[in-house]
This record gives sequence, C-alpha cells and structure tokens, in this order.
Amino acid sequence: MRRTFVSVPLYWRVFAANAAVLVVAFLALVFAPVTVSIPVAATELAVLVGGLVALILMNLALLRPAMRPLDDLATAMRRHDPLAPGSRVAVEGGPAIAAVVQAFNDMLDRLEAERRESAREALRVLEGERSRIARELHDEVGQTLTGVMLQVEGLAARIPDDLHEQLDELRETARRGTEEVRGIARRLRPEALEDLGLQSALAALATAFGEQAHIRVDRRLEPGIPLSEEEELVVYRVAQEALTNVARHAGASRVELRLERHGADVVLTVHDDGRGITRAEQSSSQGVRGMRERAMLIGARLSITGAPRRGTRIRLSIPTRSVEA
Repeated sequence: MRRTFVSVPLYWRVFAANAAVLVVAFLALVFAPVTVSIPVAATELAVLVGGLVALILMNLALLRPAMRPLDDLATAMRRHDPLAPGSRVAVEGGPAIAAVVQAFNDMLDRLEAERRESAREALRVLEGERSRIARELHDEVGQTLTGVMLQVEGLAARIPDDLHEQLDELRETARRGTEEVRGIARRLRPEALEDLGLQSALAALATAFGEQAHIRVDRRLEPGIPLSEEEELVVYRVAQEALTNVARHAGASRVELRLERHGADVVLTVHDDGRGITRAEQSSSQGVRGMRERAMLIGARLSITGAPRRGTRIRLSIPTRSVEA
C-alpha cells in the first residue's frame, strides 16, 4: 500500500492530504457533541483550538512524506562536491518527483564525464609542458652550468694563488646550481616512473624526500600491482604532493608510505605524525585541490583526515574496475 501511495503524483498526494483533513473536520463538526455559542465560551474556545491544532498536525503528517523526496533532492544539491563524484540521489516518490531526481542524476553523470575528460586533457597538457621544461632545464641550463664548471677547472692553473679561494667558491656555486637544476628536472619529469615502474619511482621519491627533509620514511610498496600509465602517474603525483605538504607544513618526524591492494581496491596511503591538517586548510589548499582533481580523473576516491598530534592521513583508493580497464 505504501508503494502504491508513493507512486501517486505529487499533485494528487497533496490534494488527498488536504481532502483528508477537510473530511475529518467535517465529520468532527457533524458527529462530535460540540456546540458553539455566541459569544464563544472559554471551554468551547479551548475545544476549537485543540481541534484546529490536531487538524494542522494531521495535515503536516500527511504532507511530510509527500515532500520528503524534494527535501532529499535539495539536500543532495547543496552537499554535492564536484571533486568527490559518485554520490547520487535515490530515485523515489511519484512520477513527477522521480523524473526530476533522475534528471538531476543524469545531469551529474554528464557533468562528471565532461569534467573528467577536460581534466584528462588538462593533465596531458600539463605533463607535456612539465616534460618540455624538464628537457630544457637539463639540456640547456644544465649544459650551460656544466660548461661553466669546465671553464672554472681550466682557469684553476692560470690564476694567482690569492684568487683560488674565490675560484673554489665559484666552482661550488656552479656545482650546486647544476644539482638544483637536475633536481627540479627530476621532479618535473619522473624518469624513474617511465623507466623502472611505479614502485621504483615511489621508492626513489621516498628516499630523496627523506634525505632532503630529514624525515624518516617507512615504505611498503607491494609489487606487481597492475595500473594503467595514467593511473600510475596520478598515484605518483598524489604521493609527491602529499610528501611536499608534509615537508612544508606538517612538522613531522616520520612518514609512512604504502601502496597495496585492499580487497577490490589499490590503495595509496601517506600518513605522517605531524600536527594534522584542519578542515579549513583542506578547503583552501591548492595542493589538496590538485590531488582531488587527479583522483577524479581516474575515478578514484581521495580521503584526507587530520587530528592534532596524530598527523594527517591521505588515502587514494583506485577501484578494481578502473584497474582492469
């Protein structure tokens, strides 16, 4: 009976509710042993007020189920996060309400598909630009600094002894500059990911991070996890951004980096023991937004939790259906 009532169009459900209230009021006036005198007595007024309140509550109780699907739809619209796709409104209610809800869900499907495709194209352009800049840094700036170091070495035997100290400083400056350029190029273009695979690239990333930030990194990288090139790149970039945020903001002494299978999902976890990210920081952080956009690109789920003195946990879950695709 409830299923039949739910399938009735909203217009007729509202009409039925109001008609039921009017019928009850009519029956009460006909059969109830209540009289109204002029002027109205206090007891009669109390009975009338009580009857009015009862009718209002009855009307509210009858209309509430009819309007609940619209309330659910409005709530879903307010809570929908474009960077956390996948949530949909349950299709229930009368034909008119169900049509509106289904249209909203269809619109979300189209928007998410279009956003995913535009993000995929943006990622391809971004990674291509990163690779181009990395090559130019390595081939042009790096070669220039290498040439400077060779010229410095050639001058070492020709200059006076009192200038050797300045020459050594110049040599060290050129060497540091060469190393910094190479480091920037490696961060822009993860060559280990292309040449050795995701696990080796993450291991190299963790080692470099530990040495530069002086933070202990405990890593557990399960081998043989099948991911597409696009998914591997997203996993690597999310791990890279998470470790960068740890170095800049967390004040941590230890980081745990894990890549493993959890049931039907492939899960990347980065967990530090720092101060913990707040909700306000999550909302305003461009790095967090970038991670969410990358997760959306491959249909993955990204969760970020933080608590004072318990650190921040970033968890990227890639469903098996995405892996198998």
